[in-house]
Amino acid sequence: MIFEAEKFVFDPPPAVSVARRVLIKPDAGVSAPYPATTSRELLATIIDGIRSVSDADIIVLEGTGDGSPVTPIYQTLGYDFPRVLMLDVKDCIWVEVDNPLPKPLAVPAFWVPNVILSSDYLISVTPLKIAQNKGNLSIPNLISLLPIKKYSEVEGGWEAFYELGIDKVIADLYFTLPFDMGIIEANQKLIYDDNPLKGKNEEVGKLFIGDPLQVDKEVSETLGIRADYLQLIRLAESGIDTI
Repeated sequence: MIFEAEKFVFDPPPAVSVARRVLIKPDAGVSAPYPATTSRELLATIIDGIRSVSDADIIVLEGTGDGSPVTPIYQTLGYDFPRVLMLDVKDCIWVEVDNPLPKPLAVPAFWVPNVILSSDYLISVTPLKIAQNKGNLSIPNLISLLPIKKYSEVEGGWEAFYELGIDKVIADLYFTLPFDMGIIEANQKLIYDDNPLKGKNEEVGKLFIGDPLQVDKEVSETLGIRADYLQLIRLAESGIDTI
């Protein structure tokens, strides 16, 4: 579904009203405001919407690309919501979760924070960013849930994901961590090469919400944004060999 960004009010689906724990995964890896990160205003709107139908525990979970603490970033971005638990991926207990695909594209299992597995409803919410001509949408937003400290101790390390093909890794992660909802904050579109702090902004004025796969498809098709992992997900779902 597409909304006008300025008029958006979060109307939770029925599943949220019966959830005991709702986990929100923002894009908050750098100490810079929207559109480099998920805006505080949108997070507040989502939290208010959840509170209107449920007393569920609400958790915000994020990690940084270099393994540094995310708490100072939360503070800089003004993520100070009452009765919301703010967690850092690096401080969680990590568990290994098998990729359910009979033939994984690249990664047979992922280490992930165990709090994800104990949550009843999972939301990925991210600004619309295009890095090196490829969209960073609601499914790629899940990459920073992987504990970089853990992977730095594994043979091949974090760099192995890129050697395997990051789009294949993103597709595998989609199947391994089945998030319930994707929200893409497209009031603006941020375009950059390597550094989101040195990008350029374009006005879009929209907000996309729904199932993560459908949302990413809709944004990709509506705005003409490249997202190669979507084709890999489609092929994996149909059982076609992509190697």
